[in-house]
Amino acid sequence: MISAPVRVISADNGTAQVESTGQSGCGVCQSRESCGVSGLGKYFSGKRKAIEVRCSVNVRAGDELQLSLSEGDLLKAGLLAYLLPTVLALVGAGIAAAFGLGDVGAALGAANGMAAGFLLGRLSGWAPRMVAQRKE
Repeated sequence: MISAPVRVISADNGTAQVESTGQSGCGVCQSRESCGVSGLGKYFSGKRKAIEVRCSVNVRAGDELQLSLSEGDLLKAGLLAYLLPTVLALVGAGIAAAFGLGDVGAALGAANGMAAGFLLGRLSGWAPRMVAQRKE
């Protein structure tokens, strides 16, 4: 599990608006911007706004929680956001090249494939499951 400390901004009907309270790094070097390991920490970098999460415990504004995300969900999100558009961009460029459309056609095919990948990822409706728990 990857986890980060968060503070509740507001809560209503089993959901809570939370913002990060801890460092963005993984705890080893406390690197805020350059670390590629701390996925949840990067998600809660200082440039992010509050997010809404489902919360099964009764919380109020100001409560401290621990937000967790499984490594599998982080990997799946990365594959959906990066690998799918990249593969479809290559497929689009390959199809354009196969039809002999030249470099411009290959570039347009790659752009269309990438756009299709982003659209499919967005339309899939899948989102990582984050679990909010009281800090122990």
